[in-house]
Amino acid sequence: MSNLAMHSFAAALSPQKEASLLGRARLLQRAALDGTAPPRLLRGKNLGLLSEAGDSAALALLRQAAEELGAQVATMRSSLSPATPVQELQHTARMLGRLYDAVACEGIDAALVRQIGQHAGIPVHDGAAADSHPTAALAGLLGERTAAADNRRFVLQALLIESIG
Repeated sequence: MSNLAMHSFAAALSPQKEASLLGRARLLQRAALDGTAPPRLLRGKNLGLLSEAGDSAALALLRQAAEELGAQVATMRSSLSPATPVQELQHTARMLGRLYDAVACEGIDAALVRQIGQHAGIPVHDGAAADSHPTAALAGLLGERTAAADNRRFVLQALLIESIG
């Protein structure tokens, strides 16, 4: 597995990664408090949102986070399953890698997400907007100057900037 893929699937964030994400999220928070529009750091970037269930609150949050930074976002419903033939999964992953700068998977089997990450050649995030994702705890460290939902969005934006910005 490449370093890129291993980074995308880390069960826990390293202290350095946490500090980096938190620092970027604080800069985004400060800009919001100052009334400054978020920088368009992802202009020209394409993010694919892959979900088994279609629209969800997590997908909406990811879409908002990416679009505020200027990314183009496409939401796709996944039909992949553990029964999907390996060749089809690899072909799908390579196609996603050609179309997008990163893919965020929500509600998809973790083993499938790992396989996509191994073959896509781009950052692939597993459940980044889920409450159980390691980045969710970072939002609480931003304090109460901004709403909890905004803090979560700032952390997701920091993650996207670091992975595709």
